[in-house]
Amino acid sequence: PLTNKGTAFTDAERDDLGLHGLVPPAVSTMDQQLARAYENFRATHTPLERYIHLTSLQDRNDTLFFRLVHDHIDEMMPVVYTPVVGEACQQFSHIYRRARGLYISYDQRHQIDAILRNHRRSPAVIVVTDGERILGLGDQGIGGMGIPAGKLSLYTACAGIPPSLTLPIMLDVGTDNEARLNDPLYLGLRLTRIRGVAYQDFIDRFVDGVMRVYPDAVLQWEDFLKANAIIQLARFRDRLCTFNDDIQGTAAVVVAGVYAALRISGQAMRDQRVVLGGAGASAQGIAGLFVSALREAGLSADEARRRISTVDSRGLVTKAREGLEDFKAAYARPVEDVAAFACRDRAHITLEETIRNVRPTVLIGTSGAAGLFTEAVVRAMTAVNDRPVVFPLSNPTSKSECTAAQAIQWSAGRAIVATGSPSDPVVHGGRTYR
Repeated sequence: PLTNKGTAFTDAERDDLGLHGLVPPAVSTMDQQLARAYENFRATHTPLERYIHLTSLQDRNDTLFFRLVHDHIDEMMPVVYTPVVGEACQQFSHIYRRARGLYISYDQRHQIDAILRNHRRSPAVIVVTDGERILGLGDQGIGGMGIPAGKLSLYTACAGIPPSLTLPIMLDVGTDNEARLNDPLYLGLRLTRIRGVAYQDFIDRFVDGVMRVYPDAVLQWEDFLKANAIIQLARFRDRLCTFNDDIQGTAAVVVAGVYAALRISGQAMRDQRVVLGGAGASAQGIAGLFVSALREAGLSADEARRRISTVDSRGLVTKAREGLEDFKAAYARPVEDVAAFACRDRAHITLEETIRNVRPTVLIGTSGAAGLFTEAVVRAMTAVNDRPVVFPLSNPTSKSECTAAQAIQWSAGRAIVATGSPSDPVVHGGRTYR
């Protein structure tokens, strides 16, 4: 697929490569190939069919695939990645056509170097997952391969990284998804997830193999369970060029988005107060980078942390809660603050109550809980801000805290919105929001 031209091979190339008779006699231009490929794309009826069509094209002809995606990026990015890639991960074992990247199972833990060398090209970027926390869909086992493959396609289409320098990897350590284990067509290991010391030993072996076989590659961690994501980043960040996209990449984009929003609202970063709906790995990365941004704006570390509140499934995280993990403890609201809140039950302060009392300027959703940002929540943000910043980031769309249209409508067009899933332009009050 990296060198295939399909019907675009010239007569001279067909002479040199012995292709006469193996392709139709007409020599197509790129534009003709694009027209045919796009016509076939538009002839599909469902988002999953479009995904299968594009993946099959990529399996045959990388150049044509990326030209098609590049020329229709707004239309095809949601198919190549979120939200459609979520359904593709769920259906992976049923729509599988051709291998892409590398699969390393726990049973192959003593063969990792040999498997890595089977790729035969030295990648510049590796994206790896173990499939346990795929988007907001949870454990998809071997189906998680759709995420690193899709993300690397975007790295080529949007950032120009040659596809020959990208390598998606799936680490198969089993799955706790009973639907996958009971599926006769499931392509992964049929065992519950390896955990604890055995899991970490496998990850260590994998990283050691990458450092030996591909020492110059960037290793990106993608869609690991929160605890594992945090542990691996801390364990390896000083050993090789590595990062976690859910923790660091999301944080970078979100904080950049807030800086952009402040250009609209006319406010300063030092005056921002943030409420995070969700307390996973993404929330941890966002909170940490916000603290850095607030400190850069002149606040002390303690002042910056007090500007951030987290709300999880049990309500506002406070210091009165027992057994807090380190991240939640760092941003837990002091008991004396909560004592002043006008709430019926201070043991479970809701998101809406948190907004009315904390008066945040920025509301960010990383919960994977569809509908968390209710009309009452958005209206509460609007009541305490002229231009509330509302970022419902969870994806796919079925897991989003609210849609862009809802945020615009419920705020009477005042909210500054960015979402984690694609959205059609929103028309409200005679204005079009994109």
